[in-house]
Amino acid sequence: MRELDKVDIKILKLLQNNARIPVSQIAKEVFLSAPTVSSRIEELTEMGIIKGYYTEIDNSAFSNVIKAYIDMEVSPEKKNELYEYLVSNPAVMECNRVTGEYSLLMKVVFKNTVEMDKFINTLQVYGRTKTQIVFSTIISHRGVII
Repeated sequence: MRELDKVDIKILKLLQNNARIPVSQIAKEVFLSAPTVSSRIEELTEMGIIKGYYTEIDNSAFSNVIKAYIDMEVSPEKKNELYEYLVSNPAVMECNRVTGEYSLLMKVVFKNTVEMDKFINTLQVYGRTKTQIVFSTIISHRGVII
């Protein structure tokens, strides 16, 4: 894997700020040709530095107004079955294995507390949970510090 240079960093910053920025605009910003910029973006993708392009959508537009974080302690023998359930459940926005008292931390969204309660009841078959409901979000998404 080659070292990233200042141009790569500038390209990444521009894409992180606006994934839909035209390659021609990036080329102007970094003083390179559009084909050269395209080649660099392709290389950054092949290197695994660029993982994908996403559109951030407001969950409330689809009535998913309850956002919560769920800590969960799960026993090793139930882990694989739980992971399959979590991957298949669209309410789970993010799930991380963590250190500390709990082994998982999930970000979830629901239309209402009744749906969330059903989900938590299902989770408790696999282990102990602790839930924190979000009142408001100060920073919704922040990119990587480059």
